[in-house]
Amino acid sequence: MKIKQTILIICIVISFFFLNAPVDFPIGTIVEIEQGMGLRSVSLKLKNENIIRSRLIFEAFVILYGGEKHLKYSDYLFEENLPVYRIAARIVRGEHGMVPNSITIPEGFNVTQIADAFSAKLENFNKEKFLLLTQSKEGYLFPDTYFFLKENDEQDVLLAMNDNFEKKVNPLRARIASSGKTEREIIIMASLVEGEAKGDSDREYISGILWRRFSIGIPLQVDVAPVTYEKRGLPQDPVGNPGLEAIRAAISPKNSNYLYYLHDAEGNIYYARTFEEHRQNVLKYLK
Repeated sequence: MKIKQTILIICIVISFFFLNAPVDFPIGTIVEIEQGMGLRSVSLKLKNENIIRSRLIFEAFVILYGGEKHLKYSDYLFEENLPVYRIAARIVRGEHGMVPNSITIPEGFNVTQIADAFSAKLENFNKEKFLLLTQSKEGYLFPDTYFFLKENDEQDVLLAMNDNFEKKVNPLRARIASSGKTEREIIIMASLVEGEAKGDSDREYISGILWRRFSIGIPLQVDVAPVTYEKRGLPQDPVGNPGLEAIRAAISPKNSNYLYYLHDAEGNIYYARTFEEHRQNVLKYLK
């Protein structure tokens, strides 16, 4: 009986001194596990921050959960004192406990506008580096709402936006192939449609008009791309980053006899078959 009691006491002591959180655990603190830190460096930092009692026990649990290669570098918020095995599990699984920043990129934003939006919210985001990385990415950064931690940088943003583009466009690639247009032509046209349309109702009609002008050799003459007033055909590059509906409209335009369109001050659209009809619409709706 005494042996059992002794073993129980020993277990309680071990649990208290090695597994449980330190008495002065800094509740509410944020600890940064930096990129490239090894297991020994991580355990030393956690020990110095009073997050764990024993470096050896922490390292043992990390090894048990998969080893040093599974450490997730991030900022970790500890809102309550936790036993060492929970600390190890969180850092191995990347359970940072931080509320991510929500950043919405509207449809049609160009790379400069995207860079401005992220640099305003992410401390480690370098606008100049992002613009260098995205010199050939205009049109391929999918507009959406993204969630990032404050330590995320321009590489993280680019990867997320690229992955999102692939996720959204890949299901459409069979339709793109059967459209008779290249994917780049579709994305360029979608960027024009996104810039010209005032809502969901006119995207397909505008796409149809622009593709018709393209096919018969008339300059597209869209305000979002001044070069289309000077040269026939599509611009060399997309003029912004289109959303899914604009891409779909570029793939499946609404065929009509119209060659012209305009929007009034309220965003209502008016179509015309001839330049004379268009001129009358200008006089009537753009006074």
